Amino acid sequence: MLIQILGHLLAGCIGVSLGLLGGGGSVLALPILVYVMGITPKSAIAMTLVIVGTVSLIGAIPHWYQGNVNLKKVFLFGSATMLGAFLGAKLANLPLITGTMQLLLFATLMFLAAILMILKNSPSSPPIAKKDLKFKVYTPPMSPTGLLWMVSEGLGIGILTGLVGVGGGFAIVPALVLLGNTPIKEAIGTSLVIIALNAVAGFLGYVGKVPLDWGLMGSFTLVAGCGTFLGAYLSQYIHAKQLQKGFGYFLIAVAAFIFVQQWGTIRLNTSSQHSELSIMKQ
Repeated sequence: MLIQILGHLLAGCIGVSLGLLGGGGSVLALPILVYVMGITPKSAIAMTLVIVGTVSLIGAIPHWYQGNVNLKKVFLFGSATMLGAFLGAKLANLPLITGTMQLLLFATLMFLAAILMILKNSPSSPPIAKKDLKFKVYTPPMSPTGLLWMVSEGLGIGILTGLVGVGGGFAIVPALVLLGNTPIKEAIGTSLVIIALNAVAGFLGYVGKVPLDWGLMGSFTLVAGCGTFLGAYLSQYIHAKQLQKGFGYFLIAVAAFIFVQQWGTIRLNTSSQHSELSIMKQ
């Protein structure tokens, strides 16, 4: 009972993170399901896709009303990421891909996301001169090269989504801004819709392949959804940039924990295999 309460309190943190920082949902959901709730990695990844996808869709609603969702870019980028997410999920179901491999890849991505968060909050460049402002405000049209790179990156992000359950917001937003010439607010709103679509495609690749706890998924989604509203409310009083750096260091600590846990699992499995071989030789 205590574990259930703790797990759902942490699920609220998933929503607060999404509402306050605009990301970090999946990197919290998977460790909570695996290490707190005791769900096996493959099932936890599938459940994470449902939880983060639903909460991201809820978070996209206010952006939609503010006109910050670009449906054209949702279609262009989202089509590639959805295809990648479905393929990634199918790849994850191959016998060669173990739960340990998925968690190690997840921890690696968590570490990279943390570094990006920390670097993003490093001392900024000098203020832009007024005479140069017009060049910064003007958004040039998306070039064919940028479109090609954006679709290619979308496919890669989608594969990672299906493989390890990451929403990919830490990569989608920069891709939309840098490759798609998208204003930052529009990129955030568009990213949330793409994350939701990724989650649907990735989850379809897991359906029927892994056991799922539908009750736990529903309760986690409900609590995390409420957390997004709390995060959005707190964002009026707390600057996200003040928290992102600390959150980045927290992610590094969690990634290190996963690495240590899975390294212990690998050593234990290796020792067991050596013991079995020794017995067979005798």
